[in-house]
Amino acid sequence: MTKAIALGPNIFRIPTLGDFINTFVLVNEDGSVTLIDCGVKKAPKRIVDGLASIGKHPADVTRIVLTHAHGDHAGGAAEMVTTTGIDGVTVHEEDAQYVVSGSGSPVDKTLRLGRIFYRMPHGFAPTPVSDRLVDDQLLDIAGGLRIHHTPGHSPGHVSLVHEPSSVMITGDAIWNMASRMTWPVSGFCQSYMMNRQTAHVLGELEYDTVAFTHGPHITENARESIRGFLKRKGQ
Repeated sequence: MTKAIALGPNIFRIPTLGDFINTFVLVNEDGSVTLIDCGVKKAPKRIVDGLASIGKHPADVTRIVLTHAHGDHAGGAAEMVTTTGIDGVTVHEEDAQYVVSGSGSPVDKTLRLGRIFYRMPHGFAPTPVSDRLVDDQLLDIAGGLRIHHTPGHSPGHVSLVHEPSSVMITGDAIWNMASRMTWPVSGFCQSYMMNRQTAHVLGELEYDTVAFTHGPHITENARESIRGFLKRKGQ
């Protein structure tokens, strides 16, 4: 059974494909739940198991936030919307059209890897969107979830900071596969160079723990680790 991993007060990580793909859970004071990302198409069972491990049920979920419109983050979204009974997901306004259509956000076809990825099946089940995010928006979720628009991986890609627990979720701006920080694969990006540029905002934010949608989280010297990566890799 998949178990949720506590990252801080009222925030958890659910590994839905080992540590390679993660969903996050935030618990409000009233016990209601917000999910961040829904993994691939087969992830919902693991998400439900992860919720159960902290005493929660899909009926407790009142909101689903997507970091961006890619199939490994939105692949299970349509099923989770149905399972939870909510109206739709919350996503940045620049990615909303891709979630509604299930087409996935565009990739950079000037790159060879981008052209290869474009020819591969990368869509997902069309999913209704109930709310659209904008940069620097503070969502009333578990004491405050701040939205940071970090486009490049997709037009509406966002990173998030849960301010009460001091946990930052990078989305796909930076990966930590096998505990090794890297840029995301260039062929998956709308603009690989823009991804690298906008990710630098993550070194300027305040947080104590950094959580990745791909890879395990970091609790010790998290901000310094991100800053070190950005300094080494540059633009």
